[in-house]
Amino acid sequence: MAVFLLGVGAACCLGLGFVLQQRAAQRAPLADFLSFRLLLDLIRMPQWLLGMALMIGGQVLGALALARGEVSLVEPLLATNLLFALALSRWLSGQPLGRSGWAGVALLALGVTAFIVAGQPAGGGPEAGALRHWLVLGVVVGLALLLVTSAKRLPASSEATLLALAAGLLYGLQDALTRICGELAREDGVQILAVHWQPYVVAAIGLTGLVLVQSAFETAPLRMSLPALTAAQPLAGIACGIGFLGDRLRVTPGALAWEAAGLAAITVGVVLLGRHPAMPCAQSDGQPEKEPTASAS
Repeated sequence: MAVFLLGVGAACCLGLGFVLQQRAAQRAPLADFLSFRLLLDLIRMPQWLLGMALMIGGQVLGALALARGEVSLVEPLLATNLLFALALSRWLSGQPLGRSGWAGVALLALGVTAFIVAGQPAGGGPEAGALRHWLVLGVVVGLALLLVTSAKRLPASSEATLLALAAGLLYGLQDALTRICGELAREDGVQILAVHWQPYVVAAIGLTGLVLVQSAFETAPLRMSLPALTAAQPLAGIACGIGFLGDRLRVTPGALAWEAAGLAAITVGVVLLGRHPAMPCAQSDGQPEKEPTASAS
């Protein structure tokens, strides 16, 4: 129950924070796109600072949940952040939820329930050796880099989606490494983290993911980025949890079928909610749409 409450609390803070951050980021100058200078522009905006405070609160709650539960259990709970983002956007816009909104809510809730009940995520399995550990880490980082490189050749809306996907992959990896940091601190004290590489990678991923997310928020409506971010993070986190943390899921044919159905329902629900009319959909007045980069013939 503690893990459940912490996970849902984290999702609430993250969802509300994302909406406030996007409303501020869309007013930032496009000249600082994909640059750390973008953060210097945003830090002057009170609305963005409030969104960041909520996001940090959500990350702290998420870290506490990861310290008590498996990544494969916590990640589906974090995916419900879109419910809270939609609630705030609906309140700000006055847009009714409608059939698509309720369908998205139902699919997301049922998908999370089906995955957790069928999979019964549990720890205690053998952790992977160094080779598989670095292989999984390299694959996730490589995919994120590929998405960012590909995004630069696309129109703003598609670019925002790929940047959000890349950030979601990195955040899923960050959650897995945060779990390791929690285990190290619980066994040997917080001071032991200073001599391990994981905390430094967690900080680097957090800063890089922040730049990617804010750049995605800056260039396109929230509905083009938040669904991709919300869908990619739990998938990457679960992959990392099983890949090198020793997380275990039930693998009977029936359980695997329900787990796959649950993940599919989560993904479809996230897309439906993210594209709901209540989500912010307009860039600030006078800010031009980014043109796609011409490819060499």
